[in-house]
Amino acid sequence: MTIRLYNTLTRKLEEFKPLEQGKVGFYSCGPTVYHYTHLGNLRTFLHNDFLKRMFLANGYDVRHVMNITDVGHLTNDEDDSGEDKMEKGAARDNKSVWDIAKFYKDEFLRDFNDLNMIAPTVMPHATDYIPEQIELVQKLQDLGYTYEIPGDGIYYDTSKFAAYGALTGGSLSGLRAGARVGYNDAKRNPTDFALWKYSPTDTKRQMEWDSPWGVGFPGWHAECSAMSMKLLGNHFDIHTGGEDLSRVHHANEIAQSEPITGAPWVNTWLHYSFLLDKSGEKMAKSKGEFLGMDAVRNRGYDPMVYRYFVAMGHYQSQLAFSWETMDATAKSYANLVRRVADLITDSAGNVDQAVYDKWHDEMVSVMSDNLKTASVLVMLQEFVKSSDINNATKLALVRFVDDLLGLQFIDRAKKLAALENETAPAEIVALADRRADAKANRDWATADALRNEIDAAGWTVLDGKDGYKIVKKA
Repeated sequence: MTIRLYNTLTRKLEEFKPLEQGKVGFYSCGPTVYHYTHLGNLRTFLHNDFLKRMFLANGYDVRHVMNITDVGHLTNDEDDSGEDKMEKGAARDNKSVWDIAKFYKDEFLRDFNDLNMIAPTVMPHATDYIPEQIELVQKLQDLGYTYEIPGDGIYYDTSKFAAYGALTGGSLSGLRAGARVGYNDAKRNPTDFALWKYSPTDTKRQMEWDSPWGVGFPGWHAECSAMSMKLLGNHFDIHTGGEDLSRVHHANEIAQSEPITGAPWVNTWLHYSFLLDKSGEKMAKSKGEFLGMDAVRNRGYDPMVYRYFVAMGHYQSQLAFSWETMDATAKSYANLVRRVADLITDSAGNVDQAVYDKWHDEMVSVMSDNLKTASVLVMLQEFVKSSDINNATKLALVRFVDDLLGLQFIDRAKKLAALENETAPAEIVALADRRADAKANRDWATADALRNEIDAAGWTVLDGKDGYKIVKKA
């Protein structure tokens, strides 16, 4: 199957051609574990998962590296100033940096698993690759790309790299302080960035290491270059991340990597658009308030509803989040689970292989055409409702959609069927009978009150053309 992806570097859709036949290596920027992961971050990780599942559906052997940033990510990344986010988080939580790194990593992995994402092949921590980052800086120093700002650190001179800014169509001369990149009078160029930061002389950091330049810690950008080279080689297929990383973080990664590895370092750059909050702005931790998976879980949503919500959009388009949209998404997801449960109940017969292959190949085709997840969901709705496809074939296709999009329809449908097979106690049946009588007498207020009482007891009444059914709530 032909795979096409939008390459940020060339700004066009391109046919994917692996460096090694049948294999794909990709690196995705992971979380900085100083706080809970917000829904916008999780959207990015979900698109990585859709990318991975698309390659698996095409028969590729996937090697996925996703870093855990536990040092060096400053509050003002674009000017290499401010506090280290990890040290700031430790002060906020009154814990050690190492403790908050473990705590928020574990919380991230809980969200990651609840959203049914396939684990990366390797998940390296920045603090485990300090020697590799020091070696990277030494190589750049030997090549003449660095300079020192006394009392501050070792900086990369972006004027030495002619292709700086090419990822987003910019140039060094077109980048000015006060736009996306801050200004530091000691820098040679406003776009220059820290490779190694010196520890402050008036306070002791919890995370610091000896280096040829003195005690300090690596700049945030260094870790991704050092770890990707170590774990994927000097030339690999795909690098991904949120769209906010393309102009600075990824531009800096390219600048510090290609003098060492040669160009191109990465063949395809994939960037995912923002999740917008209720104000229409990018969801971000820096605003002080943000929504994470706990907010989703606490409101009673299945995590798969958020995954389904993300799948209904496209990675190149911004997506607006609201609880009203989540309500509508939950109903749509529940309706599909209901249909799949019915298929499980009545799926006698054999799979029609020709029909299965036709739909299977069409879904892989649209997914391979720049990750059109929403198109797969449209096809799912079509074949589930089709009267020309037998139930056994429909169920087999749903299983494939679960592999392709990770939405766990089969799992949720089995749980629903198990709940529906549970017999309601006599007092709940009595309430449901009274509700049916109230409805027959058009006493809607009493009927609604009885439904609320049944719901509060952990049961739900499902009305149908042949009467009603009482089922245990999930």
